[in-house]
Amino acid sequence: MNNKKAWYKKFSNWIVIVICIFLVPILAMNLYIMIQSKIHKDEVPNVFGYKPFMVLSGSMETKIHKGDLIITKIVDPTTLNKKDIIAFRDSQNTVTTHRIIDIVENEGVTYFITKGDNNSSQDQNLVEFEDVEGIYVGRIPGIGSIMDTLAKPTSIIIILLGLTVIFVVGFTISTQKQRKIEQKEFLEFKKQKEELAKSENNSKNKKKSEDSN
Repeated sequence: MNNKKAWYKKFSNWIVIVICIFLVPILAMNLYIMIQSKIHKDEVPNVFGYKPFMVLSGSMETKIHKGDLIITKIVDPTTLNKKDIIAFRDSQNTVTTHRIIDIVENEGVTYFITKGDNNSSQDQNLVEFEDVEGIYVGRIPGIGSIMDTLAKPTSIIIILLGLTVIFVVGFTISTQKQRKIEQKEFLEFKKQKEELAKSENNSKNKKKSEDSN
């Protein structure tokens, strides 16, 4: 009897698959962002026109929470309106994500007045078109904190080593199980052949005995 299990019926295989589905895209995105950051030091890296940002404060709660990963889309600043949520560079060159509460013009230059939903007052500095990084399109709860941890070189090395160990251990265990199954099948086959040979010998001996009589 063949005791081999299909790969999709093994719980250990599904654990590895789930880990890979979850971690590999995050690691790939982090590596891409890190490489782009090195190449274009003065620009925020984007993926097909979308830019991910980690939320470091609760100024936009309850819409956006600290630790979330938000996705923004590169947009023409002239198309932005009141109530839009935008990512922009502040006076410290830090990317902030707040809501537009008003649009003003001064000496022919258009500015956005912004405010965090959870803040009691508006932002002190006006936002110019050139400061806008993108418009908010969505968020992934809690992933920002995970990506922040995974972005560290030591974390990437540890995870890659961990995945390697998991694959090696899984392969070793699977190989050992397969060998045991094959050995068991071989012993059963050998036993069947011995019993068949014994049965044939008994039949021959019985026939000889009958012929001699």
